[in-house]
Amino acid sequence: MSRKVLIVDDSPTELKLITDVFNTPEYEVVTANDGEAGVEMAMAEKPELIILDVVMPKMNGFQACRKIKSTPDLENIPVILLTSKNQKSDEFWGKKQGADVYLTKPFKLDEVLEAVGKLLP
Repeated sequence: MSRKVLIVDDSPTELKLITDVFNTPEYEVVTANDGEAGVEMAMAEKPELIILDVVMPKMNGFQACRKIKSTPDLENIPVILLTSKNQKSDEFWGKKQGADVYLTKPFKLDEVLEAVGKLLP
């Protein structure tokens, strides 16, 4: 049985790069293009893992993460923030919103796979 992963990023290029990481029979990928759609998709699809960009229209990744982690049906879904925001304060803020892992772009494949392995044993 495949594991459902929700990937939320407003950049089609980044969305494809991240989606390609999960292009195996082990995963089923669903996507959204902004934070608001990402939260709606999380509610509808109940993925096992959510990967969020931070800088997005309508609702940024920090806001989406906070909404997900404060929704009873979604609060236990692990969230990875994968973003170009690489300051320590950004990472601190991301973790404060409930992110389980904070990774920066450009990402290294092994970092993403290691984080996923820890969150989806």
